[in-house]
Amino acid sequence: MRDDGRVRPTAEEFRAAWPRVVRVLATWSGSLDGAEEYAAEAMARAVAHQGGSIDDLAAWCVRVAKRAWIDDHRRRGAFERLAPRLTSEEATDAVDTDPDEGLPEGLDDRVALLFVACDDALPAGAQMVLALRVVCGLTIPQAALHLGISETAAAARLTRAKRSLAQARGEFRVPDVSERRHRLPVVLDCVAGMFTVAHRTGLEPPDALADIGTQALSIADALVALFPDDPEVRGLRAVIRLGLARRPARVDAEGVALTLEEMDRSLWDQDLVRTGLEDAAFAARGNGRFALEAAISGLHTTAQSPAATDWPRILLLYGALEETWPSPAVQVARLTALAWADPGAVPECEAGLRRLAEEGPPYARRDAAFALADVCWRTGRREESAVRYRDLAASAQHDAVRRFCLRRAGGLD
Repeated sequence: MRDDGRVRPTAEEFRAAWPRVVRVLATWSGSLDGAEEYAAEAMARAVAHQGGSIDDLAAWCVRVAKRAWIDDHRRRGAFERLAPRLTSEEATDAVDTDPDEGLPEGLDDRVALLFVACDDALPAGAQMVLALRVVCGLTIPQAALHLGISETAAAARLTRAKRSLAQARGEFRVPDVSERRHRLPVVLDCVAGMFTVAHRTGLEPPDALADIGTQALSIADALVALFPDDPEVRGLRAVIRLGLARRPARVDAEGVALTLEEMDRSLWDQDLVRTGLEDAAFAARGNGRFALEAAISGLHTTAQSPAATDWPRILLLYGALEETWPSPAVQVARLTALAWADPGAVPECEAGLRRLAEEGPPYARRDAAFALADVCWRTGRREESAVRYRDLAASAQHDAVRRFCLRRAGGLD
């Protein structure tokens, strides 16, 4: 609340307004890149706004952004060429007071932008970085870490993706129903990437604005509303729900991260557990990536303890997942499951994990290094595990994870 009694839009309202402002401006101007630029400028002006209350933040930002766009292009001498398309908006001071105007029924703005970003006119890597940055709101460093590339490469991909999309399509357009179905697998991959980043780095989000895990769930909910009978869509939501269900137990009272076997399972969010298992059961009709991931997560969730976990079945599911989606991350997970399922296979598992820790992409190297340290810990080789955990503590991106590594290395009481 301001001193004059007017209410300032909250951070959550700004995040909620962002995709619809970008979508409306992109549809109006034909440029996703320009829409981002002017949406950011309009929101900066909203933060500094000294006039009356802003009742509809999205509509206010669209109006301000349109005026700024027109003023800038008039100064650049481009307005005469664009005037036939834009003068009616200027003359009537037009603003999209209906946030859903021009939006196909059943789509929200985030999902609409995801389907735009996942255009098969772009290379797969360009689709992903565009979706993760523009729609999912990840920073360039977060997107780069997830994709296993440098920040410079991620920034370059983003620039090329925007340029290529404009050249390939000529104008911004939300894809129709058949195009959305075709692009759905890439969209699911992007939302899964968003949640993976949240799961790795957002153990205790400071506020709703920073909680990209629940934002990923919200997008998954919107996708289920569009595709209620698709096993992969339901499988993705199951993975997100079950992952979020465990979050209340991921850090102990001293702020130290906990492994799955160390968690107090009574602290898990039982509503999310129940609805996540319902989604996983529905997803079992299929055999795609997210159906398999949901089944694995479901088995971990229903087990009363690590010792009671059905490791042989999980190992079989990881084998099927590796065939369906041959990712280094899946290889790490399968080798970890093998070490649990068959103690005699530990040497084989360690050999595979060492290879991935040395040769895999950055995210797989980190996962493999943690898995190696854990295997050493569980097999009683505490001195070797301490060395590994001290190295991991030095590069930990989250304080709770750093403290976990130090505790296992013997450096944290």
